[in-house]
Amino acid sequence: MCGIIGYTGAKNSINIILSGLHRLEYRGYDSAGIALCPKNGEKLVVVKTPGKIIDLENSIQKAFTGTENRNYTLGIGHTRWATHGAPTLANAHPHLSRNGQFAIAHNGIIENYEELKARLIKQGYSFVSETDSEVIAHLIEECYEGDLRGAVAATVEKLDGAYGIVVISSKHPDTIVAARKGSPIAVGICDGETIIASDVSAIVNYTKKVIFLNDGDILTATSDNVDITSVKNIPVSREMTHIDWDIHDIEKGGYEHFMLKEIHEQPLALANGIRGRLLENEGTAKLNSMQMDPHHMARIDRIEIAACGTSYHAGMVGKYYFEDFASISTEIQQAAEFRDRNPIIHRDTCLIAISQSGETADTLAAVREAHQKGAIVLGICNVVGSTIARESGRGVYLHAGPEISVASTKAFTSQVSVLAMIAIAFARTRRLSITAGREVIHQLSKLPEIAENVIAQEPVIKKIAEKYAEARDFFYIGRGYMYPAALEGALKLKEISYIHAEGYHAAELKHGPIALLAKNVPVVALVPNVPAKIKTMSNMLECNARHAPVIAIATEGDKDINGLYDDVIRIPPCAEFLSPIPVVIAEQLLAYHIARIRGCPIDQPRNLAKSVTVE
Repeated sequence: MCGIIGYTGAKNSINIILSGLHRLEYRGYDSAGIALCPKNGEKLVVVKTPGKIIDLENSIQKAFTGTENRNYTLGIGHTRWATHGAPTLANAHPHLSRNGQFAIAHNGIIENYEELKARLIKQGYSFVSETDSEVIAHLIEECYEGDLRGAVAATVEKLDGAYGIVVISSKHPDTIVAARKGSPIAVGICDGETIIASDVSAIVNYTKKVIFLNDGDILTATSDNVDITSVKNIPVSREMTHIDWDIHDIEKGGYEHFMLKEIHEQPLALANGIRGRLLENEGTAKLNSMQMDPHHMARIDRIEIAACGTSYHAGMVGKYYFEDFASISTEIQQAAEFRDRNPIIHRDTCLIAISQSGETADTLAAVREAHQKGAIVLGICNVVGSTIARESGRGVYLHAGPEISVASTKAFTSQVSVLAMIAIAFARTRRLSITAGREVIHQLSKLPEIAENVIAQEPVIKKIAEKYAEARDFFYIGRGYMYPAALEGALKLKEISYIHAEGYHAAELKHGPIALLAKNVPVVALVPNVPAKIKTMSNMLECNARHAPVIAIATEGDKDINGLYDDVIRIPPCAEFLSPIPVVIAEQLLAYHIARIRGCPIDQPRNLAKSVTVE
């Protein structure tokens, strides 16, 4: 969740580190800092502050008054998402060792830090922060015997938990050492400089050649050399990855917020996701990266889906796909629950792990548990080279492009479309006929057009948002494919507008939530023209009887619901299995405009992080 960047080269590192920290703002943070090492190996300089990057920039300007021309060519930076201790100056990273000769930035959680801290205090070390991370700096000092890599290696062997660490020392004024276990570290390879970051968004402006560290790797980097070893100092080789997007993809491009930009990018994201994968003549989808031929797929008799948050809601839709199209028994579990409940895995079980970032800690833990139990593991990720993508061994990339806003939008719709393609590929190895398969593939090909049509309704949605922006509570209700869509709509609204919102299966409305209905509690009823609509219309009547305003999301031209709603958002006609995609796009726009009217920080909502890399 925290953002890390490090630089070594010939340029002034301050500007590069600050630029990288800005690129990492979307990850969510509440303090920031920078540590710099002069060329001559003098004392490390640390500047940090609670708050935003702009606050850090102001502090740096004050700190370097009169010394602006100092050329610090080695440095590390950090944006912190608080876990241990409040967002204060003392708790901000980087942290210094007792002698001030080592500085570290850390992403993750050290589970045994209290034990380590108690031992260090007995040895005379003092602590200035409440964080778990500060112990790392002191341990490196304790372990140092002239070899920085060796000191880091000895330190991480004492740590339990997750970490991505970057370390600099005044004793080694051209070297950064990084270590990784559970938290991502990417290394940008440039001519005469090396950039290390927790996310490639901080690197891509300088190079598209990136190496991703694996768990247990230790990197020693100078301006012109990168060396990767195991903790035991055994050399290892990691594949170079080419990043296929550029800096323009992570800029707002004229939109007020990244979230709005990414909502509008959904037609293109969906087109990119299905391009070259739909085989209409054969009535199936071709997903080479799954590494599963029809014979292999036919052997799978059970599917487990593990995911968190928005990806979990996409997985719920996927469960319907695998059962409705392929007749495969499918379970969807919150990823942390999958591991903690010691799941039953049969020989022909396939785990599908869904994560936009490919770094979600709980989902990664589910992947590892499934591997341990002998399951076939399939990853669905958006980030090339991410840990889940690599550790799954097989999977499907979304090709949705970078998603910067904390609230996920295009990743959800892309995940649903990919799950549909996977389910159809499985279904064609079973009872789905070529004729039926062709029709499904034809419907999938319409997705970009369907998304464009919904986005065209934005002016209508904006007016509805103006009417309900002051509400304190919202309900979302739906049945069948609309149930996960109800959950996702409520999640989007609460994430970015801070309005209390709950999604329910419409049948559950009368089992308790109906007690809360009142004239100031809007209900978003998801009633596209699908079979479950009729029963949900009865729930709309129940809302009407209790004077709760109803916002319907319904199919163009559907007159059945007339008289049952106060406001309506129309989506284009589409196959039932695709209906969650246009409905959720409408919900995204509604949440966005309500949050905008309320003046909320849409791209960086409080307390949230884009990539949840701790359990």
